[in-house]
Amino acid sequence: MANSAECFLMSLVMIGILSQVTSDAFDHKYNKGDPVPLYVNKVGPYRNPSETYPYYDFPFCPPDLWQEKEESLGEVLNGDRLVSAPYKLNFRLDRESQVVCRRNLTRKEVALFQTAVAKDYYLQMYYDDLPIWQFIGVAQTNNVDTFKYYLFTKVHFDIFYSRDHVIEINMSSDSSNLADLTEDKVIDIEFLYSVNWKETDLPFDTRMQKYTMFAHFPLNMKKHQFAITNSFWTIILLVGCLVALYVRVLRKDFNEYENDEELADNQGHTGWKIIHGDVFRYPKYKCCLAAAIGCGTQLFAVVLSVIILGVAGVFHPYDRGVQKVASVIIYAITNVIAGFTAVSFYHQLEGSYSAKNLFLAGSLFCGPLFLTFCFLNTVAGIYESTAEISMGNIVKILLIWVFIALPLLLLGGTLGKITKSEFQAPCRSTKCPREIPPLRWYRAALPQMAIAGFLPFSVFYIELYPIFASIWGFKEFTAYGVLCVFFIFLVTITALVSIGLTYLQLAAEDHQWWWRSFLCGGSTGLYVYAYCFFFYFQSEMSGFLQTSFFFGYMTCSCFGLFLLLGTVGFRASLIFVRHIYSSIKFE
Repeated sequence: MANSAECFLMSLVMIGILSQVTSDAFDHKYNKGDPVPLYVNKVGPYRNPSETYPYYDFPFCPPDLWQEKEESLGEVLNGDRLVSAPYKLNFRLDRESQVVCRRNLTRKEVALFQTAVAKDYYLQMYYDDLPIWQFIGVAQTNNVDTFKYYLFTKVHFDIFYSRDHVIEINMSSDSSNLADLTEDKVIDIEFLYSVNWKETDLPFDTRMQKYTMFAHFPLNMKKHQFAITNSFWTIILLVGCLVALYVRVLRKDFNEYENDEELADNQGHTGWKIIHGDVFRYPKYKCCLAAAIGCGTQLFAVVLSVIILGVAGVFHPYDRGVQKVASVIIYAITNVIAGFTAVSFYHQLEGSYSAKNLFLAGSLFCGPLFLTFCFLNTVAGIYESTAEISMGNIVKILLIWVFIALPLLLLGGTLGKITKSEFQAPCRSTKCPREIPPLRWYRAALPQMAIAGFLPFSVFYIELYPIFASIWGFKEFTAYGVLCVFFIFLVTITALVSIGLTYLQLAAEDHQWWWRSFLCGGSTGLYVYAYCFFFYFQSEMSGFLQTSFFFGYMTCSCFGLFLLLGTVGFRASLIFVRHIYSSIKFE
């Protein structure tokens, strides 16, 4: 029954993803002279990938027949706005110095192009679903203070074909055809283009490799191998430390208890043994803790599902926005996990406000994300950026939430309430909580979080750059196999570190480990957020729009990572605490 349910959910995900894969050329086969779909997409500064504008907001040549491509939800989320291009690149037809149009640029239009060239604006097109990028101009300087700005007025297309397929396309600018934009005056410009077709032996199935091979360069593979080796030995070291802890310390404690005939008397007991009557005392704010555990479990399922789909080869560079649509659909479906986990655990803790708990589980991550989205979408609308999502597409997302996510959240909460199970505590809690002795400063919550987050972050921070470069750049991330390995390492190291710190906390006779284990497990998300500032300044991003998008969405992402790893840390610590206290019988 469980396998059938999993297959059904995965089928829904695959149907939702495949429905977003759209292409004008279904089989990508053409005869000589056939028109091949060519769309212009967007224009924006190279260092600000989120700051993009419609192509025809700039005074380029308009096409003879204006046609906007019907876009899927994934393309909209990706910020794509595909419109027919003015160039005619028919299959296997060469062209030489074809005139696109002649424009008389006003002073305002010249200033617009001048600003774009100064900020290294690029343009993007899609030819037979193959992406093309090209800078629109170049800024030159003869000394420190004087710049001259030139607009490229002629582009050249080198297109490679194999039999009846387009294999590769490269777009370059002709340095001999430049328009000087330095002076603020009206100028006349003639836009030209040329096309050269070349035959190649490369098969059609390999035409996307040039866009995905970044992760497989020898230098990058060496980085992956080094990081994996480093992570592997770190795990071995942690496992060795925990085994030594178990064999040399805990085993000794267990043997002492087995040989002790007066277990009921706490006199002489020290460390974790003396707090057996308080260690399973329910924590404060248990409703919030249960909701955080439910939300973290859901995010764990989302991340794992996306990685599995990536390893299975579902995501392709030319399937624009499919990964984002997959994340939306999976998140909606896994709301049943959040509702069930949160409510069932809350009832184990003898909670009585199930509705409040369910609401927190459904809104703890989704609520801040929605508020951030509303703010950033408003900013994009003010800037008239393609990153703005129209009201119609917002309604589509809301319908997914109303008709899929919300019912599944309620279903999971109902199942969690019906499935009544008691909290498995090996020891009974005393009526009066035991006073926690004074602790040294490094045993406080913040120093422990700093220690707990540093080790997992140091293991996988090497992999952060390619992930960030894919999200906030122009490189396609395709190393899902490597990402899967690092995700396993990250979860494993977080669990091991949380177990070790929980033991040290209990050994200091501090029985308030519930929230501490969650906070220590999730503290890696704070380190990732600190890395965001490093990446931001290294990438030379600028402007209010780009800064808002970067820190807005990265704040939500790091908060989600905090919930995910916090759940991992708490679950691992709970299993460990149950194990050590179940090994000894207390009366």
